[in-house]
Amino acid sequence: MKIITWNVNGIRAALGKNLKPWMLEQAPDVFCLQEIKARPEQLTTEQRAFAGYSVIWNPAQRPGYSGVATFSRQSPREFRLGLDEERFDVEGRVICTRHEDFLLYNVYFPNGQRGDERVEYKLAFYARLLQICDSLHSAGENIIIAGDFNTAHQPIDLANPQENETTSGFLPEERGWVQKYLEHGFVDIYRHLYPQRVQYTWWTYRMAARRRNIGWRIDYFLVSESLVKRVRDVVIHEDVTGSDHCPVELVMA
Repeated sequence: MKIITWNVNGIRAALGKNLKPWMLEQAPDVFCLQEIKARPEQLTTEQRAFAGYSVIWNPAQRPGYSGVATFSRQSPREFRLGLDEERFDVEGRVICTRHEDFLLYNVYFPNGQRGDERVEYKLAFYARLLQICDSLHSAGENIIIAGDFNTAHQPIDLANPQENETTSGFLPEERGWVQKYLEHGFVDIYRHLYPQRVQYTWWTYRMAARRRNIGWRIDYFLVSESLVKRVRDVVIHEDVTGSDHCPVELVMA
Protein backbone atom coordinates (compact mmCIF):
# COMPACT_ATOMS: atom_id res chain seq x y z
CA MET A 1 0.00 0.00 0.00
CA LYS A 2 1.24 3.47 -0.88
CA ILE A 3 0.16 6.65 0.90
CA ILE A 4 1.45 10.08 -0.11
CA THR A 5 1.09 13.28 1.88
CA TRP A 6 1.74 16.76 0.46
CA ASN A 7 1.13 20.29 1.63
CA VAL A 8 0.39 21.84 -1.76
CA ASN A 9 0.09 25.46 -0.54
CA GLY A 10 -3.01 26.00 -2.66
CA ILE A 11 -4.54 23.23 -4.75
CA ARG A 12 -5.45 25.57 -7.61
CA ALA A 13 -1.85 26.76 -7.88
CA ALA A 14 -0.54 23.20 -7.61
CA LEU A 15 -2.87 21.98 -10.34
CA GLY A 16 -1.17 24.49 -12.60
CA LYS A 17 2.22 23.04 -11.65
CA ASN A 18 1.80 19.38 -12.64
CA LEU A 19 0.04 18.12 -9.48
CA LYS A 20 -2.45 15.86 -11.26
CA PRO A 21 -0.05 14.20 -13.77
CA TRP A 22 2.48 13.55 -11.00
CA MET A 23 -0.16 12.04 -8.69
CA LEU A 24 -1.63 9.82 -11.38
CA GLU A 25 1.84 8.65 -12.38
CA GLN A 26 2.67 7.76 -8.77
CA ALA A 27 -0.72 6.03 -8.37
CA PRO A 28 -0.89 6.04 -4.57
CA ASP A 29 -3.66 4.15 -2.84
CA VAL A 30 -4.32 7.28 -0.75
CA PHE A 31 -3.22 10.85 -1.40
CA CYS A 32 -3.46 13.34 1.48
CA LEU A 33 -3.32 17.03 0.63
CA GLN A 34 -2.98 19.87 3.12
CA GLU A 35 -3.40 23.64 2.79
CA ILE A 36 -5.67 23.30 -0.23
CA LYS A 37 -6.94 26.89 0.24
CA ALA A 38 -10.12 26.24 -1.75
CA ARG A 39 -13.58 24.76 -1.59
CA PRO A 40 -14.39 22.04 -4.15
CA GLU A 41 -16.98 24.26 -5.82
CA GLN A 42 -14.21 26.75 -6.57
CA LEU A 43 -12.56 24.16 -8.84
CA THR A 44 -13.66 23.33 -12.33
CA THR A 45 -15.14 19.91 -13.07
CA GLU A 46 -11.89 18.97 -14.79
CA GLN A 47 -9.81 20.12 -11.82
CA ARG A 48 -11.91 18.05 -9.42
CA ALA A 49 -11.71 14.89 -11.53
CA PHE A 50 -8.90 12.54 -10.54
CA ALA A 51 -9.50 9.34 -12.51
CA GLY A 52 -9.96 6.33 -10.26
CA TYR A 53 -10.16 8.26 -6.99
CA SER A 54 -12.91 9.25 -4.61
CA VAL A 55 -12.25 12.41 -2.64
CA ILE A 56 -13.22 13.76 0.77
CA TRP A 57 -12.91 17.51 1.25
CA ASN A 58 -12.63 19.48 4.47
CA PRO A 59 -12.10 23.13 3.52
CA ALA A 60 -11.81 25.95 6.04
CA GLN A 61 -14.72 28.32 6.56
CA ARG A 62 -12.38 31.22 5.87
CA PRO A 63 -11.89 31.60 2.09
CA GLY A 64 -8.45 30.87 0.66
CA TYR A 65 -7.12 29.39 3.90
CA SER A 66 -6.04 26.03 5.27
CA GLY A 67 -8.15 22.98 4.34
CA VAL A 68 -7.39 19.31 3.65
CA ALA A 69 -8.49 16.72 1.11
CA THR A 70 -8.06 12.93 1.00
CA PHE A 71 -8.10 11.03 -2.31
CA SER A 72 -8.59 7.24 -2.16
CA ARG A 73 -8.58 4.49 -4.77
CA GLN A 74 -10.96 2.45 -2.62
CA SER A 75 -13.58 4.49 -0.84
CA PRO A 76 -12.92 4.49 2.91
CA ARG A 77 -15.26 2.42 5.03
CA GLU A 78 -16.13 5.56 6.94
CA PHE A 79 -14.76 9.03 7.56
CA ARG A 80 -14.92 11.87 10.06
CA LEU A 81 -14.05 15.52 9.69
CA GLY A 82 -12.34 17.55 12.38
CA LEU A 83 -11.67 17.00 16.08
CA ASP A 84 -15.18 17.63 17.42
CA GLU A 85 -14.07 21.02 18.71
CA GLU A 86 -15.36 24.06 16.85
CA ARG A 87 -12.34 26.32 17.34
CA PHE A 88 -10.24 23.79 15.43
CA ASP A 89 -12.83 22.49 13.02
CA VAL A 90 -13.68 25.84 11.43
CA GLU A 91 -10.15 25.81 9.98
CA GLY A 92 -10.63 22.52 8.10
CA ARG A 93 -7.52 20.78 9.39
CA VAL A 94 -8.42 17.10 9.84
CA ILE A 95 -9.90 14.19 7.88
CA CYS A 96 -9.96 10.72 9.44
CA THR A 97 -10.65 7.78 7.12
CA ARG A 98 -11.08 4.12 8.03
CA HIS A 99 -9.27 1.62 5.84
CA GLU A 100 -9.05 -2.15 6.09
CA ASP A 101 -7.09 -2.36 9.32
CA PHE A 102 -6.11 1.18 10.27
CA LEU A 103 -7.37 4.72 10.67
CA LEU A 104 -5.64 7.39 8.60
CA TYR A 105 -5.53 10.97 9.88
CA ASN A 106 -4.78 13.58 7.22
CA VAL A 107 -3.77 16.60 9.31
CA TYR A 108 -2.64 20.15 8.72
CA PHE A 109 -1.33 21.26 12.10
CA PRO A 110 -1.53 25.00 12.82
CA ASN A 111 1.39 27.32 12.19
CA GLY A 112 2.44 29.26 15.27
CA GLN A 113 4.42 32.02 13.59
CA ARG A 114 1.74 34.70 13.93
CA GLY A 115 2.33 35.19 17.64
CA ASP A 116 1.86 33.69 21.08
CA GLU A 117 -1.88 33.22 20.67
CA ARG A 118 -1.39 30.99 17.64
CA VAL A 119 1.35 29.03 19.39
CA GLU A 120 -1.08 28.29 22.22
CA TYR A 121 -3.74 27.34 19.67
CA LYS A 122 -1.25 25.02 17.99
CA LEU A 123 -0.30 23.32 21.26
CA ALA A 124 -3.96 22.88 22.17
CA PHE A 125 -4.54 21.30 18.77
CA TYR A 126 -1.70 18.83 19.40
CA ALA A 127 -3.23 17.99 22.77
CA ARG A 128 -6.76 17.46 21.42
CA LEU A 129 -5.64 15.13 18.62
CA LEU A 130 -3.45 13.11 20.98
CA GLN A 131 -6.37 12.77 23.40
CA ILE A 132 -8.44 11.25 20.59
CA CYS A 133 -5.59 8.98 19.49
CA ASP A 134 -5.00 7.77 23.05
CA SER A 135 -8.64 6.66 23.22
CA LEU A 136 -8.38 4.93 19.86
CA HIS A 137 -5.18 3.14 20.83
CA SER A 138 -6.84 2.02 24.06
CA ALA A 139 -9.65 0.57 21.94
CA GLY A 140 -7.12 -1.43 19.90
CA GLU A 141 -7.07 0.74 16.77
CA ASN A 142 -4.07 1.10 14.48
CA ILE A 143 -3.44 4.70 13.43
CA ILE A 144 -1.41 6.55 10.82
CA ILE A 145 -1.08 10.34 11.11
CA ALA A 146 0.04 11.93 7.85
CA GLY A 147 0.60 15.58 7.17
CA ASP A 148 2.26 18.87 7.88
CA PHE A 149 3.13 18.97 11.58
CA ASN A 150 4.60 22.48 11.30
CA THR A 151 7.31 21.43 13.77
CA ALA A 152 10.84 20.09 13.30
CA HIS A 153 11.31 17.54 16.06
CA GLN A 154 15.10 17.32 16.41
CA PRO A 155 18.12 19.46 15.39
CA ILE A 156 18.79 17.04 12.52
CA ASP A 157 15.39 18.01 11.09
CA LEU A 158 16.33 21.57 10.09
CA ALA A 159 19.34 23.20 8.50
CA ASN A 160 19.92 25.89 11.14
CA PRO A 161 18.72 24.66 14.53
CA GLN A 162 20.65 27.13 16.70
CA GLU A 163 19.37 30.10 14.72
CA ASN A 164 15.78 28.91 15.13
CA GLU A 165 15.62 28.04 18.83
CA THR A 166 13.17 30.90 19.43
CA THR A 167 11.26 30.45 16.16
CA SER A 168 7.84 28.81 16.13
CA GLY A 169 8.26 25.44 14.49
CA PHE A 170 11.29 24.64 16.64
CA LEU A 171 10.24 25.94 20.04
CA PRO A 172 10.87 23.54 22.93
CA GLU A 173 7.17 23.32 23.76
CA GLU A 174 6.28 22.45 20.15
CA ARG A 175 9.02 19.84 19.90
CA GLY A 176 7.87 18.48 23.24
CA TRP A 177 4.44 17.72 21.82
CA VAL A 178 5.91 15.76 18.92
CA GLN A 179 7.95 13.82 21.48
CA LYS A 180 4.81 13.18 23.51
CA TYR A 181 3.20 11.48 20.51
CA LEU A 182 6.23 9.17 20.34
CA GLU A 183 5.76 8.39 24.02
CA HIS A 184 2.09 7.55 23.42
CA GLY A 185 2.48 4.66 21.01
CA PHE A 186 3.54 6.39 17.77
CA VAL A 187 6.74 6.08 15.74
CA ASP A 188 8.21 8.74 13.43
CA ILE A 189 8.70 6.08 10.81
CA TYR A 190 11.08 8.04 8.57
CA ARG A 191 13.46 8.73 11.45
CA HIS A 192 13.06 5.13 12.63
CA LEU A 193 14.22 3.85 9.22
CA TYR A 194 16.81 6.56 8.63
CA PRO A 195 18.17 7.75 11.99
CA GLN A 196 21.04 9.79 10.53
CA ARG A 197 19.72 10.83 7.11
CA VAL A 198 19.38 14.57 6.50
CA GLN A 199 16.44 15.46 4.26
CA TYR A 200 13.91 18.25 4.37
CA THR A 201 10.30 18.63 3.28
CA TRP A 202 9.82 22.43 3.41
CA TRP A 203 11.89 25.40 2.24
CA THR A 204 11.01 29.07 2.51
CA TYR A 205 10.50 30.81 -0.82
CA ARG A 206 13.02 33.43 0.31
CA MET A 207 16.80 33.53 -0.20
CA ALA A 208 16.89 30.64 -2.71
CA ALA A 209 16.47 28.32 0.26
CA ARG A 210 15.41 25.31 -1.75
CA ARG A 211 18.24 25.57 -4.23
CA ARG A 212 20.65 25.84 -1.28
CA ASN A 213 18.75 23.10 0.61
CA ILE A 214 18.22 25.29 3.67
CA GLY A 215 15.09 23.49 4.80
CA TRP A 216 13.07 21.86 7.54
CA ARG A 217 11.58 18.37 7.88
CA ILE A 218 8.09 19.14 9.13
CA ASP A 219 5.96 16.70 7.09
CA TYR A 220 5.66 13.33 8.79
CA PHE A 221 4.11 9.92 8.95
CA LEU A 222 3.57 8.87 12.54
CA VAL A 223 2.42 5.25 12.71
CA SER A 224 1.21 3.15 15.62
CA GLU A 225 3.92 0.89 17.01
CA SER A 226 1.80 -2.09 15.91
CA LEU A 227 2.20 -1.04 12.25
CA VAL A 228 5.98 -0.57 12.17
CA LYS A 229 6.69 -4.13 11.00
CA ARG A 230 4.52 -3.54 7.92
CA VAL A 231 6.41 -0.46 6.72
CA ARG A 232 8.73 -1.04 3.78
CA ASP A 233 9.97 2.50 3.11
CA VAL A 234 9.42 6.22 3.48
CA VAL A 235 10.43 8.38 0.52
CA ILE A 236 10.87 12.16 0.63
CA HIS A 237 10.37 13.40 -2.94
CA GLU A 238 12.60 16.44 -2.54
CA ASP A 239 12.95 16.84 -6.30
CA VAL A 240 9.21 17.44 -6.78
CA THR A 241 8.35 21.13 -7.03
CA GLY A 242 4.98 22.88 -7.17
CA SER A 243 4.84 23.98 -3.53
CA ASP A 244 7.17 25.14 -0.78
CA HIS A 245 6.74 21.60 0.60
CA CYS A 246 7.54 18.35 -1.19
CA PRO A 247 5.55 15.10 -1.11
CA VAL A 248 6.37 12.32 1.34
CA GLU A 249 5.50 8.69 0.56
CA LEU A 250 4.82 5.77 2.91
CA VAL A 251 5.08 2.23 1.50
CA MET A 252 3.49 -0.60 3.50
CA ALA A 253 3.01 -4.31 3.00
